[in-house]
Amino acid sequence: MSDMRDRFRLTANAVEVVPPDAPLPNLPVARAVWKPEPNLATAAAAWLSAGAAHHTVMSTAVGLDVFEDFANIAGTELLTINSTTTLREFQRELRWNAAYYRLAQKL
Repeated sequence: MSDMRDRFRLTANAVEVVPPDAPLPNLPVARAVWKPEPNLATAAAAWLSAGAAHHTVMSTAVGLDVFEDFANIAGTELLTINSTTTLREFQRELRWNAAYYRLAQKL
């Protein structure tokens, strides 16, 4: 969840949890290794373009549909990075969303 000043934005990245290459015994937090969709370069660029938070949450208990429901109930913008994401289309969505949220405030 990020504060965009005129609204809150929730950014979600679909990931595949993968086994670690080596044991992770010294991490002071929960241990998981994941592969972001569609790939690391696109996911990272989209994440940064969205201004997404540097602290993240990962859940295997709920799917994207729960985040979509939450965003609808809370009136919060939701951006999704998944297997079909391209950086060009994602950045276009950011521009369209910015226009929508600014115009919606005037209504």
